[in-house]
Amino acid sequence: MNLVRSWLINAVALYAATRLLDGVRVDSPEALIGGALAIGLINAIVRPILRVVTFPITVLTLGLFYFVLNGLMFYLAASLIPGFELAGLVTAILGALVMSFVATVLHIFLKPRKKNRKN
Repeated sequence: MNLVRSWLINAVALYAATRLLDGVRVDSPEALIGGALAIGLINAIVRPILRVVTFPITVLTLGLFYFVLNGLMFYLAASLIPGFELAGLVTAILGALVMSFVATVLHIFLKPRKKNRKN
């Protein structure tokens, strides 16, 4: 159930990025859902590998390269999904930033509540 919730949160965050940035365009609801799925899979599979490989660059740039890495992952997802288009790499970096912020806020507010069980 957490996977479906994360996927839906990614879809809402991607939609927010399309509404806030002119360079991020999604043509259809199918492209939006596919883009959210692609972003989730890329973040789960490709990003950990690239974080290890690019660690020296990230250290040299005091962590700023991490923004570029997020933008590249966002750009990769857009290149894989027809109907999900970006104006360029700067737009991809800004889109990834907006999407990360919105998804973080949504995850905080939609976190499942733990039940207090008293014996």
